[in-house]
Formats: sequence, C-alpha cells, structure tokens
Amino acid sequence: MSAADLLIPVPSSVESSGGFLDLDAATTLAADPELNSARRWLARTLGAATGWDLFPATKADARISLLLDPVLDAEAYRLEVGTAVVIHAGGPAGAFYAAQTLLQLMGPAALRQAPIPETDRTWPVPKVSIQDQPRFGYRGAMLDVARHFMPKDNLLRFIEVMAMHKLNVLHLHLTDDQGWRIQINRYPKLTETGAWRRESSLGSWRAGVFDGLPHGGFYSQDDLREVVAFAAERHITVIPEVDVPGHSQAAIAAYPELGTGAAPEVWTRWGINETVLEVSETSLEFYRNVLDEVVEIFPSRWISLGGDEVPLTQWQSSAQAQAKAAELGLPDVSGLHSWFVGQLAKHLDGHGRATSVWDEIGDGELPDGALVASWRGYEGGMSALKSGYDVVMCPEHKLYLDHRQANGDGEPVPVGFVISLQDVYGFEPLPAGAGEAFPGTLLGAQANIWTEHLDSPRRVHFAAFPRLSAVAEVLWSQPENRDYDGFLARLEGAHLERLEAMGVEYRPLSGPHPWQLRPGVVGWKRDYDAEQRIAAG
Repeated sequence: MSAADLLIPVPSSVESSGGFLDLDAATTLAADPELNSARRWLARTLGAATGWDLFPATKADARISLLLDPVLDAEAYRLEVGTAVVIHAGGPAGAFYAAQTLLQLMGPAALRQAPIPETDRTWPVPKVSIQDQPRFGYRGAMLDVARHFMPKDNLLRFIEVMAMHKLNVLHLHLTDDQGWRIQINRYPKLTETGAWRRESSLGSWRAGVFDGLPHGGFYSQDDLREVVAFAAERHITVIPEVDVPGHSQAAIAAYPELGTGAAPEVWTRWGINETVLEVSETSLEFYRNVLDEVVEIFPSRWISLGGDEVPLTQWQSSAQAQAKAAELGLPDVSGLHSWFVGQLAKHLDGHGRATSVWDEIGDGELPDGALVASWRGYEGGMSALKSGYDVVMCPEHKLYLDHRQANGDGEPVPVGFVISLQDVYGFEPLPAGAGEAFPGTLLGAQANIWTEHLDSPRRVHFAAFPRLSAVAEVLWSQPENRDYDGFLARLEGAHLERLEAMGVEYRPLSGPHPWQLRPGVVGWKRDYDAEQRIAAG
C-alpha cells in the first residue's frame, strides 16, 4: 500500500498518478489570507517535525499552497500533489483538514514534535488527487475529567490527537459527585473543597474496595481559556458540562445549602448517587451565577447541563420539593427534574446560548432548542428527532469507550458491555430502517469516555485508541467508502505508527501489553443482549 492508501479517516476519493514529490528544507508555504490560521498551524507543526523554516512565498512559487475555494463547503477540500502541493479549501476548517491529510501522506514521522536526526533529508509525498468532506458536522468525543482529573498538558495532547482524526467537538465533563474541576471565582470552595476527594473506589464499587489515595485537581479559568483557544485553532469546539441536578455531591460538599440534608463529603464511590440538588431558589441562583462565569470562558453555542441519572429519593422526602411540585401543578416530584434544568436553560438562553442535555430530560419536558445526547440506546434520540430537536447519538452499548474491549478476564478492569474495535466501526448513528425524514436534525455522534476506571492519561489512551480512530472514520467518511478489513489494513499499515509518533499508548490489536493490565482489580461485566431480554419482559 502507498501512503495515499493508508489514510484515516478514509477520504471521499483518492486518485493516484504514481511517483512522488520530494519536499525538503527549501519548501516554502503560501496561503490566501482567509486561510492564514491553517498556514500558521501547518508551518509550526510541519516545521517542528522536519526542522524546516517553511518560509512564506508567493502562490506561484510556493511548494505548498492553501487556496480558498468558496464553492466548496466550509469543511471540504481538494488536495493535489504534482509538481507542488496545492490545497483548495472551502474555509479555514477545510484547509486544516487538508493539512492533516498532508501530514499523514508524509508518514508517521511528520507527526512528531521534533525531527528525527538525519542529514539533508527529503520527504517523499505520493502524487495524488484527493477530494474530501465530512459525512457529519458533529464529530465528537466526551471526556470525563471529573471522576479522574486530567492535567492540562495531557488534555492538550488529547485534543491534538482528536484533531489528527478530524474530530471537531470535545464535550468536557467538568463536574460530578467525585470532583469539581472548573474554577468559579464567585464560589472558591467549589475547588478548595470540591476538587478533591480523600480516596476512590478501586474497580467496581460493588467490590467495596478503596485505594486510600487522595485525588484531585482543577483547571483555572485561564487554563480553560487556553484549552478553548488551543482547540479552536484545530477547529474543535469545547462544550463544557456542569451536571445538574444529580451528579452534584462535590458542589454540595462545598456549599451544603445546595442539598437536601446533612452536608456530605465529596463522593469517593462510583455508581448512581441519591444525593441531588434541592429544588430551591438558592440552588438555582447559585448555578445561574456559575453559568455566568462558564459562558465567559466557553464561546460554544452549547453549554451542557447534563441532567442524567437523577434518583427521586431525596425529593420524595423533601417538604420543599413536594411543595414546589404542588405549586407547579406536577403530579409528583419526578417532574422537577426537567423543570430544574429548564430554569437554567432559560438563563443560558438569555446569554444567547443553547442547552445540551442527556436524553433523560426527554422523559419530561425538553428545553426549547436543546441538543439531545442520546446515551440510553437510540430511543431517546429518535423521540427527540420526531419532536423537532437536534440530536447527537452516543448509545452506551456502541460508543462508551470505557467499556471492555474483549471477552474474558484479560481486559484491565473489565466493566460494561464488550465493545470491540469492530463493534465501534460497525456503528451507525441512525438505527437500520429508521429513515431520515424527521423535523429534528441528526447532527452526528460522539464517543463517551467516562473515567471511573481510567485513573491516568495512559489509561485513557488505552481505552480510547484505536477505537476512537474507528469512530472518526464512521463520522467523517461516506459509508460506501468504508469496510472493516480495509480499515484494519490502514490501521496496521501506518495509523498505529502515527499514534505512536504522537505518544498515544493505545491498546494493541492482539490484546493489552503486560503493563496495561490491572490484575486483581474487580470489574463488572454486563451482557447487552441479556439486559435487553430482561427489559422486554
């Protein structure tokens, strides 16, 4: 296979003319003014890997040119390699994706951060004509930094690897029962108290084993502004999630008046937690103030309010919750779930932002204009589409990358369903036979990476890759261009080397390395088909 046959995600069309163009230290770079952001990124990135200066030149003389073609869609591009490299792009995003494709054509070493010492090296680029554009406009990954904090430098590296795969949304799960990771100036205890816990469950919480190790960390507001800017340069939108009214024990530990009972500590266990926010004006005003600071950091169209997994136990015992339900004319306290989220969604609307929610909110009343992330299978997403809402599919049994990758006990902390590389590659955002004529819009999909059992960036790499590479191809490439055997050949032929060049400690296709194992840490295996049979009665 030539380099042109080893691209991931696979382009819409690739035509090879044979032979190679040799690029060297004399290579120059030109761009139309509208594409200068892609030019700067390419000059910096390729210059780091090669040691070249990549001096600017006129478009007529440049060895690499980035040219605006308004006829193309914003994320589309044409890449021609002949006597020079000429890129036509519909906008800055298209030029950036073309630059990523060029780096892949140049080989894994082009993705390193410094040159591998060689004297007078030339870099052969196969002579090809590539036309490309994405299948979906939302190509995402959700990363949970609340359960286990990911230091900023590792987060930036994760974004860089996402960008190489042409993914364009990072949904950042910043708050949960086990930790609060975003600095809020008005409420300093959220990070003074809420950003650390005294220990953590080791493996499944059902085993009742704890590691005895304090864990914590948080991002300053300037850290997050840096993350947002770093991602934006790579055409990745960062959607922050501040989860309410469940998954909130870290906030309640910091400010007990937000809760319904005695002040808890930051939760040390995994699983679904009965501790929820009280449905009070105190809680609502607190989170309005939090969101006022969140929107100043994150320019994303969407701000996620979560809304998943909200047990009703505390509200059923709360006089205040029962009174609020009666005041609102609700038959019971279950309706307070969507009402509470809806109040904060209205506040975000006042900032000109829309709300992203998990699909549980659809069991009640969805906020106007909400983006629904469908994780409990496809059903919540299909219902939202039929009701006119935008949807992102992320069904647990298909796209939860923290779940085990193979049967047996050989996977480290084997939890959840078996979601193999092939299973991920076979995912389709719409279930078979669903059709596509809905009032709402299916924007795309995202893989979700929850970190209860991923306690370091190394473990995140192991869980995410190369399955996230498969997700990227599903969301970018047209179905007719995809086949699993071809994907495997491209993965083994070059892409795993690209991941290695970028420092990604992926799971080998043959199974974990010895140092990737977690012997003795108890998991919790689930069987999707069996669960479906039980649910169906």
